[in-house]
Amino acid sequence: MATSDFKIGNNDQKFVTCELSHDAILVEYFYQSTRSMQNSNRKINVGIIIEPGVLLMDIVGIQSIFGFCDNVNLIHVGKSCEVVTAWGGLPVAATTRYADCPPLDVLAVGAMGLEVYSDPETLRFVRRQASNSPYLVGICAGVLLFGAAGLLVGKRATTNLQCVDRLSDFGCEVIEGGGVVEDGRLLTAGPATGGFEAGLVLLAKIFDVHTAKLMELNVEYHPQPVYGVGSAALAGAELTQQVMQLGKPYFSRCGELAVDSYKNSSWLV
Repeated sequence: MATSDFKIGNNDQKFVTCELSHDAILVEYFYQSTRSMQNSNRKINVGIIIEPGVLLMDIVGIQSIFGFCDNVNLIHVGKSCEVVTAWGGLPVAATTRYADCPPLDVLAVGAMGLEVYSDPETLRFVRRQASNSPYLVGICAGVLLFGAAGLLVGKRATTNLQCVDRLSDFGCEVIEGGGVVEDGRLLTAGPATGGFEAGLVLLAKIFDVHTAKLMELNVEYHPQPVYGVGSAALAGAELTQQVMQLGKPYFSRCGELAVDSYKNSSWLV
């Protein structure tokens, strides 16, 4: 189905905002800026970071949900536009360099190669974009990149099973379970399905619930777990412990590098 078959945004529908904080000024700012995006004729800029080792299952949800919308400008952004290797060996490439990226309305990040969590250029790009108050969407270990950039302080956040024990090091309130956690313009979630769910939640916030329902049906999003063990609560202690060990070398190092970047902000210079 062509993307032109969809026209998102319905100005006749009342847009309902959600609570951002106890500060009424921030709530009003959020309402006005969101209404501005909803009613604007310009395309919404949705950026997805593409760097070596990117875990495609984390970003495909955002890419799919927003990619079907005809007034969304989907930007795959990275340090360069050269081909890099994603997790699992698939060649991928950004289409826009950090230096050329316009201000984003949404910045989405999934898990990536270890070197990205301490890369000064990537961290500066994230901080620079965050200064424009976009929605920040962190999926799986991608949440750690926001932590490394100092963007989780005082926030509520979640991540994947193997990284959740490191979130408190970034000064945030840790929410376990991997479901979508909203805190103002920050949305975090666990891997795989988390990207689709965060994308649908965000689509409803920016436009309207009907649009989000259209996209949920369009991509036929209705997970049907094969074994029903997709969370620690469902899997039980023994299987959970095996999975923790399975990803330990990578995820432990992700956490270490991200925390070090957060505590040593020399990359800001």
